[in-house]
Amino acid sequence: MNMRQMADPKHWSKAEEIFLLGFRLLVGGFLVWGVWDNVISSDRMAEFSRFLASQGFVYPDLLAPVSVYAQLVCGIGILLGLMTRWLGVVCAVNFLVALIMVDAQGGFRQAFPAAMLIMFGLYVASRGAGRYSIDAVLWKTPE
Repeated sequence: MNMRQMADPKHWSKAEEIFLLGFRLLVGGFLVWGVWDNVISSDRMAEFSRFLASQGFVYPDLLAPVSVYAQLVCGIGILLGLMTRWLGVVCAVNFLVALIMVDAQGGFRQAFPAAMLIMFGLYVASRGAGRYSIDAVLWKTPE
């Protein structure tokens, strides 16, 4: 691709698979990073459970690890491009609950990250992981 082509956005579609890989790596890494402290520390998991209780969640001692491990599995799967469509749905549902129960109360700025993760989840659920993924290798599709 020469400089003239790089300056013309219609040629950027040739790099769409690379952009999707970057998007997956960024979001997947963020999801893992966001819960890793809860995974390795029972104190942090207990703190998250108390937070859920303070927000009106029922069974916070059950829902805290369910949410944490759902996010961890989503992050790892999205990073690898493994079971991406299904994990996109899980990601969207997890953050929809967060948006409704917690983030929406703080206005648009506070709700934006959860809303973006919902949309990302729905995007990869409908789009798939792309060419650079385990899904593409396993199912022999370029997605």
